Amino acid sequence: TDQDASVSRLSAVELGYLNDPFAVRFVSGPGQRRFPIINRGTYVRTKAIDNLVHRFLFSSSSSTSLTKKQIISLGAGSDTRFFRLQSQSPPPPSFLYHEIDFPTNTGHKISTITSSLDLLNLIPGYSSEPDTISANGTALSTPSYHIHPLDLRILSSVTQPPKSFSSIDSTLPTLIISECCLIYLPPHLADSTVTYFTRTLFPPTTPLGLILYEPINPHSAFGKVMVRNLATRGIVLQTLYKYENLEAQRARLRAYGFTGGQGAKTMDGVWEEEVPRGEKERVAGLEMVDEVEEWRLLAGHYCVAWGWRDGDADNDNTGIWKGLREKGCTWDD
Repeated sequence: TDQDASVSRLSAVELGYLNDPFAVRFVSGPGQRRFPIINRGTYVRTKAIDNLVHRFLFSSSSSTSLTKKQIISLGAGSDTRFFRLQSQSPPPPSFLYHEIDFPTNTGHKISTITSSLDLLNLIPGYSSEPDTISANGTALSTPSYHIHPLDLRILSSVTQPPKSFSSIDSTLPTLIISECCLIYLPPHLADSTVTYFTRTLFPPTTPLGLILYEPINPHSAFGKVMVRNLATRGIVLQTLYKYENLEAQRARLRAYGFTGGQGAKTMDGVWEEEVPRGEKERVAGLEMVDEVEEWRLLAGHYCVAWGWRDGDADNDNTGIWKGLREKGCTWDD
């Protein structure tokens, strides 16, 4: 599924939906042009999450300075978000970025990074010292960017934090991203993975947020077909029925302790309500989308949800989440 997502991202990039010069680095073999509704879906998904991340990184608890932040991406695979952030002009304020995935995936990613000078140059403080990359090539640690080879399922039973988690700063305002990751875990393990971060790794005084991107609505006719088609490929969406709609996703966030605020929208809702008219016209001009109803069906079965907690009651941390509270995933004009 990670390679599927990488191919879809490259298709959207090559057709002009997205600006991501790094996407081609993470696709094995030739690219493949996706159907127009898939390209539009990749665009809306990527930009919606990008907007939420941007508002987190550029917000502050103080009116005078921007606070250092931290991002933890679960099941990051070949995602290019760290490199896209670093290539922005100007780049975001100081932040730490962590990616967690299976060792086979992290090893492949690190191999790709170390063979690409343009990627290495975007990692602040990268050096060729022996402790930067583990002996087996599956872990990477620099002052700003860390790749952790880890099966998330073990977090439900560990008594001590994994050794590599020593690079995670439990005092920094932190945003966790699960982009089609937790959906593949049994519900009790998906929940215990999140609560490991919210209740064990991070104290309640730390401002903490979560972004989820997942399929929803399994009981509709389209949803049933979607589930069957994925099952024929051996893909089981294990939390789909527990968190089957937008309200269930919001309730989930509250149950995890993200009581500062929650938001949730289908991809159809994002496209219809959050994308400015001029940008819609630009995207519509890239390809003809003949199957408008099919697009709306597909986009209505995926959602982005986000929530946060303010942390220390003795400090005013509400400004850290101001952008998410006021604008959510809305496009800037």
